[in-house]
Formats: sequence, C-alpha cells, structure tokens
Amino acid sequence: MNRTQAREWLVKLLYQYDISKLEPQKIFDKFLEDNDPEDEKDYIENTFFGVIKNVDNIDEKIKKYLKNWDINRIAKIDLAIMRCSFYEILYSTDIPSSVSINEAVEIAKKYSTEKSPAFINGILGNLVRDIIGGDANGD
Repeated sequence: MNRTQAREWLVKLLYQYDISKLEPQKIFDKFLEDNDPEDEKDYIENTFFGVIKNVDNIDEKIKKYLKNWDINRIAKIDLAIMRCSFYEILYSTDIPSSVSINEAVEIAKKYSTEKSPAFINGILGNLVRDIIGGDANGD
C-alpha cells in the first residue's frame, strides 16, 4: 500500500467513524482484519486516532474558513477529506502542505461531487496561507 492508498483508507475510516459513531478502536481493528496496510499502518493509525483526538480543534479551524456555510451542511465525505488534510498540515511535520492539499483534491475527485475538489482546495489553501504562512504550494 502506498501513501495515496493509505490516505484513501484513512478518509474511509474517518467517514465511517463520523457516520457510525462506533468506537474508533473497533473501526481500526476491523480495518486491519480486512486489509494489510503494510508499511503505512503507523501512518493510518496515528493519523486516524490523531484526527479523532483533535477533531474539535480541527473542526473549529475548518469553520473559520467557511463563508456563509455551516459545517453540518458539508458532505460527510468532504469533511473526512478535510479533517485528514487539516491534521496533516497542522500536526505533521514530515508532510509538505502542497502534498496534503493535492492528495485531498484527488480524493475528492474520486469520491465526492464535481464541486468538492475546488471547495476543498480553497479551504485548505486558506488554511496554509493564514496559519502556516507562505502560499498553498508550501513555500
């Protein structure tokens, strides 16, 4: 499994958590039972539980960039994609923000609506500009 596939699984796990409200450990254990993430297990595990641990802070940051839009109206898959990317940008030191944004947009193209990639790109780009500094290319 490569990192792109790992991110897709991570988004699926976050989506499942948000929809089902099952215990996170049960969701993760079932994932491991059905899949072999190989060398991406630590990334998936750390990011999944990291997002859940910090979901309130991440959601507050997301809300900051929503203009005339309520977080509860965001499609659950888009929210899962953004939570994953926000976590990477805010809490991970080894993933360039440009990579996280690009991956989020590609996942949105695959799993969400036609308008979602641009929406997600805009939200993440604003985060990078305002919180991290520089531009959305990680500069």
